[in-house]
Amino acid sequence: MEILSTGLKEKIGMKLETYTFKVEEGKIKELALAIGDLREEYLNGEAILPTFPTVIDFWGGGASTSDLLGLNVKKVLHGEQEYEYLGEIKPGDEITVTGVVEKVYTKAAMNFVILKKEFVNQHGETVLISRSTVIERH
Repeated sequence: MEILSTGLKEKIGMKLETYTFKVEEGKIKELALAIGDLREEYLNGEAILPTFPTVIDFWGGGASTSDLLGLNVKKVLHGEQEYEYLGEIKPGDEITVTGVVEKVYTKAAMNFVILKKEFVNQHGETVLISRSTVIERH
């Protein structure tokens, strides 16, 4: 078992940037075209694709998570993404995302950082929890 650096261990519980994103029909259509899922409800922006929260993550926040965590971006990659739907995200919703560093560990000369984000709609309902794994090579 490898020893976790003190600096990284101190990041557990650290809050990430909070941001709000409006679910727009154009972004739904862009994602559908990008992944080749040409169902009418997606092209018309009437329903969202199951992976649409990735769009919210990409376009919603302005801060670099790698910078915030003090990671070397040249050695960072996205390891895993998990979505737990608790409700429905609808076109026109305004989703506010809050995040926290849930867990960090070191394995095989790499640091693993688990980020947990909660997606809350304009009615105060938590509609999604996401977990992503950021990996930094030593």
